[in-house]
Amino acid sequence: MTCRQLGAGGPRVSAIGLGCMGMSQFYGSRDDAQSLRTLQAAIDAGVNFIDTADVYGRGHNETLIAQALRGRRGQVVLATKFGARPDGAPFRVDGRAEYAREACDASLKRLGVELIDVYYLHRLDPQVPIEETVGAMAGLVRQGKVRYLGLSEVGPQTLERACRVHPITALQSEYSVWTRDPEKSGVLEACRRHGVGFVAFSPLGRGFLTGTIRDAAALTKGDRRHAFPRFQGEHLARNLRALEAFERLAHRKACTPAQLALAWLLSRGEDIVPIPGTRQAGRLAENLAALSLHLEAAEIAQIDRECGASAFSGERYQPAEMTLVAR
Repeated sequence: MTCRQLGAGGPRVSAIGLGCMGMSQFYGSRDDAQSLRTLQAAIDAGVNFIDTADVYGRGHNETLIAQALRGRRGQVVLATKFGARPDGAPFRVDGRAEYAREACDASLKRLGVELIDVYYLHRLDPQVPIEETVGAMAGLVRQGKVRYLGLSEVGPQTLERACRVHPITALQSEYSVWTRDPEKSGVLEACRRHGVGFVAFSPLGRGFLTGTIRDAAALTKGDRRHAFPRFQGEHLARNLRALEAFERLAHRKACTPAQLALAWLLSRGEDIVPIPGTRQAGRLAENLAALSLHLEAAEIAQIDRECGASAFSGERYQPAEMTLVAR
């Protein structure tokens, strides 16, 4: 398995990790047996970077992963998150120091482990200074409950303030061919300035870049993508046109659109680790094959030219949820 360094002083992780959110919620009904088979297949293939959060399925995702880790804990760099409580729409942020401690203990219990490798603040709490939250998280490191700290969906100024309190190993945000926000916001540059690894979630555009979503009506009832502007109306129509151009590029490269999307992201820097999510072992194998796909500079330039940020339309979330990202 090809590996990458996560942050200047962090662990070595597989160059492609596994995001587990969809195994518990948001993207249709769950199938624990299928998800466990996929988790085991991932570990068997050398994927050692597993990403979850306490809010996914209201704790279900962590207990599911606990089953997959039995007898295999030493093979996995385990990342989870706190700070997005499920009693909101879709969640309520809470970055208080006392909640950080409470949430960590609860996650350790659900995961069945004594140590969390990477512990993220899931969303910045506007009511709590980042220094207070990270200070509490640093206390968890001193107590031996957490190895490394991470932040999710914050902007460059917040990251810089956090780094003054305790080293931050990883910053997680959405990043893909159709989501270039980390480049535009300056957070990717800030990560590199501070030696922070960048973990890209939804690197396949929440499944859109696989080419399997042509009509939002085909999404199952309860699928959260129904609420995302990019999957609605004129936004979706424009995005499908951009997707067609992307699929033509994948065809010329003799790969799937998903593989091209991951190869593009891997080419953006050795400090970037995408964590595509899937419940299917076949899709997992398809994603991992992107590790052997090399893109020439001219091919990357063509992707950026034909399928750049301006080619896609719509916000990532509804307005209320957009206020919780990149601050």
